[in-house]
Amino acid sequence: MKLQQILLIVLILFSSACVKNKSGQPASNPSISNLKSFEVNEVIQTSQYTYLRVSENSAERWVAVSKMDATVGNTYYYDSELQMTNFHSKELDRDFETIYFINTVSTNPIAGHSTPPADNTIAGHSGKTETKQDGAVSFEKAGNEITIAQIFENPENYSNKEIEIRGIVVKVNKQIMGKNWIHIQDGSSFNNNFDLTITSQDLPSVNDEVTFKGTIFLNKDFGAGYAYDVIMENAVIVDKKTTAL
Repeated sequence: MKLQQILLIVLILFSSACVKNKSGQPASNPSISNLKSFEVNEVIQTSQYTYLRVSENSAERWVAVSKMDATVGNTYYYDSELQMTNFHSKELDRDFETIYFINTVSTNPIAGHSTPPADNTIAGHSGKTETKQDGAVSFEKAGNEITIAQIFENPENYSNKEIEIRGIVVKVNKQIMGKNWIHIQDGSSFNNNFDLTITSQDLPSVNDEVTFKGTIFLNKDFGAGYAYDVIMENAVIVDKKTTAL
């Protein structure tokens, strides 16, 4: 191969490695260019959350993050968010027409971030994820007890109705959007639906055997991946015992 040909190949490779955008500057790293940020205008602290009135893209809005030290005038970077409408904060006794719960907040750009992940994480907790069936969950139910399989087999029969259901707690996410998100299983299954998500102010532990009383709702979509065909809301524990699995 002639020297001129070698130099031409090197020049082409070098030019390809230094691709420039329309402005003539080296192409930016997408993990940096897609970062989101806001400037803090007001800070309100509660026992679990920090509420921030922020400016972003010339617009103001309210966001909430896990409790942190935040300073008015500072700029913060963040990753995923979950929009809530008509949200009531009990501690502040205040209603927010729209507020955004944010997972990770940093004073520096969040390395490696480009777009929100498929499984969004809000306020330091996982969003809706696939919960595996726990093969250790198996116990007898009385003839009049409702099973998870029955709910998923005929959801319309339970829609907007208050019921009681007993199961084993397999997962707990604490205080997301002001409530606990609890997953229970009872060993039953219908079309691979074996896990019931429950929201409650009560806080059981994983492996507790609990009976919840709450209202069943269908097709609830909270945004950012929190969508449920069936969910029990505003539930209370009517019976509980610790079970070693």
